[in-house]
Amino acid sequence: MDAGDGSRHEGDAGFVVRVAAGVSAFTEAEWNGLTGTSRTSESGYNPFLSYAFLTSLEESGCAVPRTGWQGNHIRLETAGGRLLGAILCYAKSHSQGEYVFDHGWADALERAGGHYYPKLQCSVPFTPVTGPRLLVTRGEDEASVKAGLATALKAVTDKLGVSSAHITFLPRRDVGVLEAAGYLHRTDQQFHFFNEGFANYDNFLATLASRKRKALKKERREALADGISIDWLSGKDITERVWDDFFAFYMDTGGRKWGRPYLNRRFFSLVGERMADDVLLVMARRNGRYIAGAINFIGSDALYGRNWGCIEDHPFLHFEVCYHQAIDFAIDRGLKVVEAGAQGEHKLARGYRPVTMHSAHYIAHPGLRRAVDDYLKRERREVAHMGAYLEEHTPFRKEDPSDIA
Repeated sequence: MDAGDGSRHEGDAGFVVRVAAGVSAFTEAEWNGLTGTSRTSESGYNPFLSYAFLTSLEESGCAVPRTGWQGNHIRLETAGGRLLGAILCYAKSHSQGEYVFDHGWADALERAGGHYYPKLQCSVPFTPVTGPRLLVTRGEDEASVKAGLATALKAVTDKLGVSSAHITFLPRRDVGVLEAAGYLHRTDQQFHFFNEGFANYDNFLATLASRKRKALKKERREALADGISIDWLSGKDITERVWDDFFAFYMDTGGRKWGRPYLNRRFFSLVGERMADDVLLVMARRNGRYIAGAINFIGSDALYGRNWGCIEDHPFLHFEVCYHQAIDFAIDRGLKVVEAGAQGEHKLARGYRPVTMHSAHYIAHPGLRRAVDDYLKRERREVAHMGAYLEEHTPFRKEDPSDIA
């Protein structure tokens, strides 16, 4: 079977598996009927799984075969063609833009004479955000459809003759069904802010140790000391002129940090046309012009921080725009969580807590599978140990009377 050829194959329990080359192979109604993909989803809305976001990635040329992202999206259907579930899936010729690093696995297989690429990557491109990966049509039996999807992905991997399939940033609740199907479990760490019903930022600060409170107040003052003000822009306030400014920031940071930014200017215009109400731009202004900004996406109960950039360097401005303002917005809108992107232990001092992330991996090569399995057992122990250690070193008060002042 060629990648993304749209062909159909009989699976277990009478399921039919079809591989689609683009999200546009689904109707918008079909896609919005899947868990987590629209604001009507009972399980909550993840904007990165929306039809608007994913088609924007593909239509803009950001996630396409030319950039190493060949759509192989899996449709699980009845014999009569009714959509039961789906997996967002890409055939990859590299491991860029994923944030769950498997370069060592690729190197090991290549040195042993095998070929790691292409592989299948089941995730939202360029987006280190947990969300549903085994997508089930509302009203269908969730357990059986998820089990069917897990089996279907393995079958497609084997049929294509690729090395592996990787389901990354997976909800913890779905790890079990994938382990039962023979996938290997991997963990990693991120840092999230949890809104415990705070009335305002000062209310949040009151939960921190005194020394930490004073440090954050000073940091925020200094970030805005040079005549800098902050704007929150969403919906119709995000004009093409604003996108031009933000894209300049994004390109400056992306060019210095990664060498080749993943997203192009057309992508931001498409997102602005299709889902501007789901976007929050935090923009820093000085002397009448924007000098820095961060893009966030708004879910049903979470704010997701993504990309940032600047054209002027100011002390602590990055922390203000990316982390403190995100907390302010979440408290103001009653959102439960701020997810501020991958990695970054510096977030800990700013009120973000360590959170364990999950992924599942099907490795077709028996020798590599055994080696990876052994490695992941040790890695999971280390991630758990580090998470416990970091939780002990959060800035929150430890019921010490000296912290109350």
